[in-house]
Order: sequence, then C-alpha cells, then structure tokens
Amino acid sequence: MSKGIGRAAYKPVGVLMGLAAGTVAGVIFRQVWKLTAGDGDAPSATDEERRWGEILAAAALQGAIFAVVRAAVDRGGAVGVRRLTGHWPD
Repeated sequence: MSKGIGRAAYKPVGVLMGLAAGTVAGVIFRQVWKLTAGDGDAPSATDEERRWGEILAAAALQGAIFAVVRAAVDRGGAVGVRRLTGHWPD
C-alpha cells in the first residue's frame, strides 16, 4: 500500500477519535475536579461567584487532561493505522 492510503485511512478515523477523545477528556476532567476541589461543578469563565484563581486552575487542569487524552488517542490511532496499512500516517 502506498503512504497516501495510510494517510487517507487515518483522516476519518482521526476525526472520530478526536470527538471521542474530547468526550472522554470531559468525563475525566469532571471526575478529577470533583476529587480535587470537592465541588460538583467546575467553574466557567463567566461564573461571577468564582475567583480568578479557581477559574484559571480549572481551565489549566481541563486543558492538560484534554491534551494528554488527545495525544494518547492520536498515538493509538496512528499505531493502529500502521498495523493495518504498514505505513505511519503523517
């Protein structure tokens, strides 16, 4: 198989896996927030009752979790495509 086929095979899979990664990261973030903050809901940026530090900490934690989950999913998808096609997607 050509390298282009591996790349083409990864595109639709990558999109679906990206959506799934976002969902999984959201679930993980909500659970981690409950454990660390002892609070049910993470603050939104426009939550008037929350302090800056709490809002920024929640955003940083959410971003870190999303990045790790997304990297793990992307890497796993690329490995899967290589196993199926013999080529690493670019």
